[in-house]
Amino acid sequence: MQAVTTSAAPAPVGPYSQAIIHNGFIFTAGQIALVPGTDALAEGGIEAQTRQVLDNLRAIIEAAGSNMNKVIKTTVYLQDMGDFAAMNEVYASYFLQTPPARTTIEVAKLPRAALVEIEAVAAV
Repeated sequence: MQAVTTSAAPAPVGPYSQAIIHNGFIFTAGQIALVPGTDALAEGGIEAQTRQVLDNLRAIIEAAGSNMNKVIKTTVYLQDMGDFAAMNEVYASYFLQTPPARTTIEVAKLPRAALVEIEAVAAV
């Protein structure tokens, strides 16, 4: 196993790694819309938060030596399933080739009152 760390994505806020590489796969931690280098969530609603989350994931996946075209599976956690269509529109713009398999779940609450959290599994 190898931990992945990059300053281009928010530092972990607890005892976990941004991602782990194991057996040719990258397993990311869930990312919320924290702007790297700050303690602030991206402003602008679900669209801005989804964009920031996916930018954070892209930075981690690229630091691990891969890219968004090699994402195999994502899990999306939404604070409100009413945000699904808006999240989905932004999400689709990050996966222009074969979109990964995905699960989307509505949750009662996310860290720091974020609107969306996404984790990913990618091939190296």
